[in-house]
Amino acid sequence: MFCSLLIANRGEIALRVMRTARRLGLRTVAVYSEADRDARHAREADDAVCIGGASPRESYLDATAIVAAARRAGAEAVHPGYGFLAESAAFAQAVLDAGLVWVGPPPAAMRALGDKAQAKRLARAAGVPVLPGYDGAEQGDAALAQAARDTGYPLMIKAAAGGGGRGMRLVRSAQELAPALAQARSEAEHGFGDARVLLEHALEGARHVEVQIFADTQGNCVHLGERDCSVQRRHQKLIEESPSPAVDAAQRERLAGAAIAVARAAGYVGAGTIEFLLGEDGRFWFIEANARLQVEHPVTELLTGLDLVEWQLRVAVGEKLPLRQQDVRFDGHAIEARLCAEDPAHGFLPQSGRLHVWRPAAGVRVDHALEHDDVIGPHYDSLLAKLIAHGTTRDEARVRLAAALEATVALGVTTNQAFLVGVLRDPQFARAGANTAFVALRFARVEAAQPDAALLAIGAALLAESAAGYGEWRSWSNNPARLMRTRFGERDVALTYSQGAYAARIDGASVALRFVALERQRARVELDGGREESLAYALEGEVVHLARTGRSWRLENVLHAPPAKRAAELAERRLVSPMNGRVAAVHVRAGDEVEAGAALIVLEAMKMEHGLAAPAAASVRAVHVAPGAQVAPGQVLLELEPLPARHATP
Repeated sequence: MFCSLLIANRGEIALRVMRTARRLGLRTVAVYSEADRDARHAREADDAVCIGGASPRESYLDATAIVAAARRAGAEAVHPGYGFLAESAAFAQAVLDAGLVWVGPPPAAMRALGDKAQAKRLARAAGVPVLPGYDGAEQGDAALAQAARDTGYPLMIKAAAGGGGRGMRLVRSAQELAPALAQARSEAEHGFGDARVLLEHALEGARHVEVQIFADTQGNCVHLGERDCSVQRRHQKLIEESPSPAVDAAQRERLAGAAIAVARAAGYVGAGTIEFLLGEDGRFWFIEANARLQVEHPVTELLTGLDLVEWQLRVAVGEKLPLRQQDVRFDGHAIEARLCAEDPAHGFLPQSGRLHVWRPAAGVRVDHALEHDDVIGPHYDSLLAKLIAHGTTRDEARVRLAAALEATVALGVTTNQAFLVGVLRDPQFARAGANTAFVALRFARVEAAQPDAALLAIGAALLAESAAGYGEWRSWSNNPARLMRTRFGERDVALTYSQGAYAARIDGASVALRFVALERQRARVELDGGREESLAYALEGEVVHLARTGRSWRLENVLHAPPAKRAAELAERRLVSPMNGRVAAVHVRAGDEVEAGAALIVLEAMKMEHGLAAPAAASVRAVHVAPGAQVAPGQVLLELEPLPARHATP
């Protein structure tokens, strides 16, 4: 075994690899961008090297800088984690050419499986079922349109050179093909430097099932069971579990056999995942392979009791697999949920900001790299943490994970926490009935949680308690019942304080409350003279962040803000950024006239592209950004002049 390991990644996966490396007595080296200078993975490694700017292209995607960092730090091996360069055959070859140990598959196997079109051809040749479609070299619009007609609708467009949901579009008709192709190619080009796509019959109502395989340099290959990854949004996984509730013992053997056949055909070594769609009729089709460790590998670790990173390190130096297939044991059920900085009520739009309070639940495995007051930026993936629960039965694991999510506190950045709890407690999911259409059908419209009167009263009282909020308001002894007014959104709170207690009037309702205990970030409140409840909170000027039973609220006092009507008028005349991100494309110029719904600007944030459209027919008065610019939430991108309504001519 080598003595030192560089982890060419960041965040929770970097820390995860470090844990195993340290247990094996290895020295660890981290790499970090300028944005990650104070990040945990950089601080907790034995050595750390800065590799460039905040943008992934300037740092974590810079293969030359990472190899140079390994040489500078005296590392003997490189582990790529997942994402970034983990599936780059060129990076793997550069590591090997530098005389370092590559902890991953051989570059030839990565090339064979990393290109989706080539991987499908390889699987087809190995006798593994593949969905009909088009994976040819001709990429012109006419050729793809003809291929779409031959394949039939609905169909999926997929980026040939990458995964993770980027460059994927579902197309239901010929009219949707051209714009979907443009979007898929743009995401593929920005994400992977390769705009090639393939077409595939869309198997709706299917399950997404993947098989974890492991191979060594001596010809041994085993599977470590399957994982069900059907709960997805934007073709990206949110909840994964093993074993799949839709797979019986006979199907498991067939899936495992197909996965090993693909791995052997590619000359695979190390950890990998072979992915399939499982139809309602029980048949399955190969869709792609991931030549790396997966985000959801902890599910398999809890189910088998194995350390997959240790297996990777041992295989990388030529050791045999630690177990034969017949020695692998599976125990119970495991489920993972991905806690992400995104807003389910607004199309799962990625979010950024300061994480004021982070308190993960006890009793389950939590893989993360978070700390209080961390800044969640727009440059990297929206994944914040992974919570993984194990149980004797699926239901035990499911209930345990839902309770752990409810007990977790993540305040300051909008997350999908409550959405995940809702999925886990959904009757259809509980009955093991979730397929790839589950989120789109069961959660087609996700409503943002509305705070009740008690929460509004608590928020106003916390502002009153804070020096930043209202200073000496409460301490005036000559007027102990002075009135304080607060407005959270459209709801007014009239608050008075007298003899150690608050009284609030909200929408005609009355709430009496008293702080039983008030600490930094924690409050215990007695409501209406009886029941007590505990909450996590954070104050940020006129904003109160509150967390209660798995839900978070951001309450901003807008008492002195412009009236809603004026805000609506401004919104009609400006296009503002809904998030932190990078301008990927600008489709208009000053003087252009556009119809309602016309594409204006494309923003890229946390690996995904998001198109912004005209809110109404308008003339573009001014364009304030150019491609490549970084933007912040609320920043004005365009100025618009609304056009009068146009009447259809007879």
